[in-house]
Amino acid sequence: MDKNYDKYINNAIDWAKGHLNSREYCYICLAFVEDALERSNNIEIFGGDTAKESADLYEANMHTSMPPKGTFVFYDCLGVINGERKNWGHVGLSIGNGEIIHAWDKVKINNYLDVEKLTTAPGWEKPKFIGWVALERIMVGYQSKIY
Repeated sequence: MDKNYDKYINNAIDWAKGHLNSREYCYICLAFVEDALERSNNIEIFGGDTAKESADLYEANMHTSMPPKGTFVFYDCLGVINGERKNWGHVGLSIGNGEIIHAWDKVKINNYLDVEKLTTAPGWEKPKFIGWVALERIMVGYQSKIY
């Protein structure tokens, strides 16, 4: 990871850890990781509307090894929202050592592969690891923004 991104990564991880056990982001995982990066660094990024759309946009399947610190870690995750069943995906922020922080029923830290074993909401299938994306790719086209 380029050293220029260390500040962004550390800010995002600190912000995310400050929300540990919060239910504010219950089942809105993409909003959680985007807020962690954006709000802690006063920037705005431009990904997909769902975690799965972002995974496809960023080509997350290109990196399937253990996610480095600061990467967005993506999963396939099928379920029903507002009567629509599809692969909405799931995403977390790598904090290093194979762990991610992510919003599930509450904000929690899990091993990136153990996410596949989490208890799901009714009508949802268990997440399946897709891969990870470096911050350099996530931040393409980012803009400064004051929150």
